[in-house]
Amino acid sequence: MLEHPAYGSLRPVTPFASVLLENNPSAMTLDGTNTWVLRAPDSESCVIVDPGHHEIEHLERVAGCGPAEVVLLTHHHPDHVEGAPWLAGRLGVSVRAFDPVLCLDAVSLEDGELLQLGGLRLRVRHTPGHTGDSVCLETEHDGVRAVLTGDTVLGRGTTVIAHPDGALGDYLRSLRLLVEVPAGTVGLPGHGPELADLAETARYYLEHREQRLDQVRAALRELGDEATPRQVVEHVYADVDPSLWGPAEWSVRAQLDYLRQS
Repeated sequence: MLEHPAYGSLRPVTPFASVLLENNPSAMTLDGTNTWVLRAPDSESCVIVDPGHHEIEHLERVAGCGPAEVVLLTHHHPDHVEGAPWLAGRLGVSVRAFDPVLCLDAVSLEDGELLQLGGLRLRVRHTPGHTGDSVCLETEHDGVRAVLTGDTVLGRGTTVIAHPDGALGDYLRSLRLLVEVPAGTVGLPGHGPELADLAETARYYLEHREQRLDQVRAALRELGDEATPRQVVEHVYADVDPSLWGPAEWSVRAQLDYLRQS
């Protein structure tokens, strides 16, 4: 694993949100998975969001932030959820997620549900697209607004549509929802640095997706409607490191499905 100055250190980002960066860097996870610890300044207990892989050294550090009330998951990918059962057992708490399969001793999260945890009010927003079960968590405390975005919006770069579980039409609707958050709302992503203005980043994501769709349309005109997803990737993503063409192909498959259904 690579070393990073933030590994192993709980870093405050807002008065109520701190991050523990897991030492699992990769092309897909950027510097690693952000495990979020939420706690109002006057609360003795916290909420853990996305504990990451089953990596005991990281999970022990997360457990040391307790006592905790619950473990919440933004979506089902292993780099966010794999360590949840171990951590929940260590802390004696339940696990909640939108997908009931991921839940332990609790019911699944619901779109619009209001959670009172760690001295905070957290609003659940179902934001499918990256995956079908993706959620964001909105909160505000002492005038500071923040949204935990999981992989729906990253701190750097753009998000892969994990086709066929993820769908571009769903993702565009989710981005339009995030564009409507108040200006200055802080984005707390699953990977990468925090975002000073989530709505601004969501607008950029929308523009990027529209540009990619235009490029895919142009590729199909040149290559023909029967072009394979890989052929489209090599045409549209020629400026991207070929090591990322595999994930790019997921997004292209989602784009082709979207265009064919439009």
